Amino acid sequence: MLVTIVRIVIAIAVFMVILRLGLGLLRMLAAPVPEPPPPGELRKVKLTYRCPSCGAEVRMTSAASEEPEPPRHCMDDMELVANAYD
Repeated sequence: MLVTIVRIVIAIAVFMVILRLGLGLLRMLAAPVPEPPPPGELRKVKLTYRCPSCGAEVRMTSAASEEPEPPRHCMDDMELVANAYD
């Protein structure tokens, strides 16, 4: 009898965790996409990134901040090669 009650309590707890995770995922998917910043807010930058896996290079000319996060390529963050300030 006690084992059955413990199993029911564990099943309810697992159900609640799965329910909360599922609802959280649905809320993230249902959130509207943020509006892009106005054209005047983008900053001009001259940054060059290289993919460490395949060697592809990318030049970034505008970004929302002076030090943007590196782009991703081949499932890795690209490495900063050169910028206009060096």
